[in-house]
Amino acid sequence: LSKGNMEVINMLNTRYFIQDQDGVPQPVLNPGAYGNAWFVQKIQFIIGRKTIMSFADIFKKSFLEGWASTDIGFTAISVTMLITAALGVYLFVVYRVMTKKTFYSRSFAMSLVSVALITAAIIVTIQSNIVISLGMVGALSIVRFRTAIKDPMDLAYLFWSISIGIICGAGLAEFAVVLCIVLTIVCLLLEKVPVAKAPVILVVNTSDIDSEASILDVVSKHSRYYTVKSRNMTPSTLDLTVEVRTSQGGELVRELVGLTGILGASLLTHDGEVTF
Repeated sequence: LSKGNMEVINMLNTRYFIQDQDGVPQPVLNPGAYGNAWFVQKIQFIIGRKTIMSFADIFKKSFLEGWASTDIGFTAISVTMLITAALGVYLFVVYRVMTKKTFYSRSFAMSLVSVALITAAIIVTIQSNIVISLGMVGALSIVRFRTAIKDPMDLAYLFWSISIGIICGAGLAEFAVVLCIVLTIVCLLLEKVPVAKAPVILVVNTSDIDSEASILDVVSKHSRYYTVKSRNMTPSTLDLTVEVRTSQGGELVRELVGLTGILGASLLTHDGEVTF
């Protein structure tokens, strides 16, 4: 540069020179500037049109080679699995505390933790190698689960577990923690929302087939809503099933038993849908 070598100056892409014209510095365009320089790792000389790379070659070299293997360290994998396991155990406890079923399924609760860990492992594997992820998508697409889930809340807990695995496997453990906290709060609040009291089932057995009117008079006295569900009659007996909404179940049964010809009266609760 000190010798005024224009080749060097042009190689450095010098676009303008500052020259003194009548005591005023003026920019002068350098038409010989070579332009921007690009640093490459490899130079490949093309001889003839047949050796020009096709789109498939560009895809293989740029896409597959760039994404074929992403290094995920053992520490990152361990932390991901530990966080997923911790959130899975939290879900296990939440399911145990909040489930309202008569028969608690411990195996289903344990499967929630397993599903979260397996899903996280799959997501981590997909992130590490795109070729494996494509094959895994094809393999998992043929899997079909035919076990019927009767309780809708069990299905919600299952999706909750899958979401924990996906989010933690994607490296967004903070969002998974927030998700668990928000869902727990929402479920607790919904548990506190008052709903209509579920009706009970009254079953009356009598030896007087003409006593239906007197039975319904007693039922209407102790309840604000009732409807006859079934009548099972023989020449000598009558079995009457009535859906009743009452808060005086004890008084209702005692008064029914005191009627003439009543053989028995039973009041049953159920966990089915509530009739509004």
